[in-house]
Amino acid sequence: MKHIKDKIVLITGGASGIGRLMAIDFAERGAKVIVWDVNPSALKNLSDEAEQALLSIKTFVCDVTDRDMVYRFAERVRTEVGSVDVLINNAGVVSGKTLLETPDEKIIKSMNVNTLSLFWMFKAFLPSMLERNAGHIVTIASAAGIIGVKGLADYSASKFGAFGLHEAIRMELRQKKSAVRTTIVCPFFIDTGMFSGVKTKFPFLLPILKSEYAAKTIVNAVLNNRQRLVMPRFVYSVFLLRLFPTTILDAMADFFGVNRAMDEFKGR
Repeated sequence: MKHIKDKIVLITGGASGIGRLMAIDFAERGAKVIVWDVNPSALKNLSDEAEQALLSIKTFVCDVTDRDMVYRFAERVRTEVGSVDVLINNAGVVSGKTLLETPDEKIIKSMNVNTLSLFWMFKAFLPSMLERNAGHIVTIASAAGIIGVKGLADYSASKFGAFGLHEAIRMELRQKKSAVRTTIVCPFFIDTGMFSGVKTKFPFLLPILKSEYAAKTIVNAVLNNRQRLVMPRFVYSVFLLRLFPTTILDAMADFFGVNRAMDEFKGR
C-alpha cells in the first residue's frame, strides 16, 4: 500500500506508546486515522494534539475485549467515516510475573486483550475488506510469541495465540486469492513503559527498541506490504533454533539472557 493518503487507518490501543506514534505518522502522511482506546484522558490528549497540528485523527473510547462494543463501534466507523483500509491490532497488556504469581483475573485479561479481541476485530472488519478485495490487517504480536519467556507465561501464551490466528487468517486469504494484505509484527521489548525494568544482556544484538524506531518501522512495513516484521533481525534466529533439540534452544536462551530479562520488571 504505497499510497496512504485519504486511506482510513484504525489503530487499537492507539492513545499511547507505539500506537499513538503510528497514528500521528499515518495522519502526517495524509491518512484518516481512527484510534480506539480505553483511556479517555489519553485519547483527549491525542485528539487535542491532532487538532493543533491539523491532523485527521478521530478517537473513540472502545474496549476491544467487549465483543458487542467492537461490532457496534465498527458499524459506527463505517457510517461516520467509511470502510477501514488498514486495521492495526495494537492493543496489549502484560502482567510480568511467573504463572503461579499471576492472579487469575490478570491471566484472563491478558488472553482477552491480546488474543480474543483479535477474533472480534477480524470478524468486524475483514468482511468489508473481502467484499472490496482490498485492505491490510496488521497484528502486533511479540518476540515472546515465538519463544516462551520466564515471567511472561500469560503474555507469551496470548502472543503465540495472536501469531497463530494471524497466520491462519493469512492462509485463508491466500486460499481465496484475496488482495487483502496482512502483516505480523514480532518485536523484542520496546521502551514504551509497558516493559519498564526489563534488561538485555547483549544490547548490540537484542536492543531495547526505541518506540519511535519501532513505530516508524511498522508503518514502513505496512506501506511496503511486508508480511512479517521481526525486530531486531537477530530474533529471526529463534525460527532456526527450533530445528534443533530443545536443550540447544534452552542453552542459547540462557546464554543470551532471555530468561533473565524480566528479573527486574516493573511495568507501568
